[in-house]
Amino acid sequence: MAEVSVMIDGRSYSVACDDGEERRLQQLSAFVDQRMREVGVAGTSNKAQAMVLSALVLADEIFDLNEKLSAENRSSVQTQESTVTHIEYHGLSPNDEQNVVSLIGQMAAKVEKLTSRVQKKAAG
Repeated sequence: MAEVSVMIDGRSYSVACDDGEERRLQQLSAFVDQRMREVGVAGTSNKAQAMVLSALVLADEIFDLNEKLSAENRSSVQTQESTVTHIEYHGLSPNDEQNVVSLIGQMAAKVEKLTSRVQKKAAG
């Protein structure tokens, strides 16, 4: 487990993280520090209040992104559902049905002939 020193609002904090995650932790702390500075510019001199406001700003951003993602997912599902084609079978016309029955009869006769030939060769 790695330990990283990060700077947020001018103060150094020692934070533990998984090995290999040090760079990500530095990026996250820089992002939080930026939000703290933005809130500080708004006139807040109380550090605890600035941290709470920063947390609220970040939470607001997360909520907005989640809402956008949910809307995109709903839109994607609706698009997929609207592009699905439904195939319905309404049966064959009487003429086509008769042709199919005739073809099946012809195929059955050919199978019977082949079976008969195979049996004769096997017996002979």
